[in-house]
Amino acid sequence: MIGFYSYTVILTYMSLASAIAGIFFACGSTPHTAYAIVCLMISGLCDMFDGKVARTKKNRTDDEKKFGIQIDSLCDVICFGVLPAVIGYSVGLNTLMDLPVLIIFPLCAVIRLAYFNVTEESRQKKTDETRKVYEGLPVTSVALILPFIYSFQKDLGDYFPCVYGSAMFLIAIAFITRFKMKKPGMKTMFAFIGVGVLEFLWLMYKRMH
Repeated sequence: MIGFYSYTVILTYMSLASAIAGIFFACGSTPHTAYAIVCLMISGLCDMFDGKVARTKKNRTDDEKKFGIQIDSLCDVICFGVLPAVIGYSVGLNTLMDLPVLIIFPLCAVIRLAYFNVTEESRQKKTDETRKVYEGLPVTSVALILPFIYSFQKDLGDYFPCVYGSAMFLIAIAFITRFKMKKPGMKTMFAFIGVGVLEFLWLMYKRMH
């Protein structure tokens, strides 16, 4: 079989599987959008640690490292580019006027991820150190931002599709805007997990009330 098979890609594939499940839930005849949102959060959780897991394998070849970069970004396109757009469609962004936003969001995600691949490959040729700075808003951030927005769906009522669509557009622009942000350390990542847990509990509370 072609490809590279080791434990280093398990979390990446789990993230993709969760995203496909999310698309399934969002696209049904009776959409279960809340389940799709949870799948988005699970994909984000997996993506937070896949790089750290990969780096525990010290004898990776250059081809394995390049494969890891590519497979991670390809999966991220589905998880954090396509799935949020499908969720947008399921919550009401389903007219021709909404189509530009549904196109722009994954397009900007693809541009950012392709740019990351190019710069990351060049960086790894020069140093073995881990990346310390990101350019543009990381696509994984939607796993925290969009669930928070979705939690107010009932409160916003008919205005929610407009709010969700506006958020998608602003996030898409942030993907490709040239600004630098520090890569989060372990403490910050665990803080993000805590925020994610709180968001999940908030979502469950809102569904029951």
